Amino acid sequence: MFKRILVAVDGSEGALNALEKAVELQKLTDAEILVLCVYKHHSLFEASLSMVRPDNVQIPDDALREYATEVAEQAKAQAKNKGASKVRAFVKGGRPSKMIVRFAEKKEVDLIVVGSRGTNGDVEGYFLGSVSQRVASRAKCPTLVV
Repeated sequence: MFKRILVAVDGSEGALNALEKAVELQKLTDAEILVLCVYKHHSLFEASLSMVRPDNVQIPDDALREYATEVAEQAKAQAKNKGASKVRAFVKGGRPSKMIVRFAEKKEVDLIVVGSRGTNGDVEGYFLGSVSQRVASRAKCPTLVV
């Protein structure tokens, strides 16, 4: 049925619920779980517009990539603790919905699992998170919104 299940995580409760559902599905299908955390890319120009000017400037992408790596690795560990046998974690920079769909196509994913609400508090996605809504409408494979 499923060979590869992509779970998009962002550290939110919704993402953890999606991870749990993916682990349940993996136990039924023996699929591989691919955990993906996408951080929003910030250019050096965007960083230069900050009102805060610390002495030791850290490029926003470096800090965001580091955080996304922690989130992805924690999700991978949680999946294994819940009984998942095949789990890999990935981190990408860019617009979350586009990167999730692009990653799913590149890795030939059979199912994408996302939380209904993530850490993004957009008003436009009040009933269904804006990222999950975009992923579900653009993905070429089935998308399970948990």
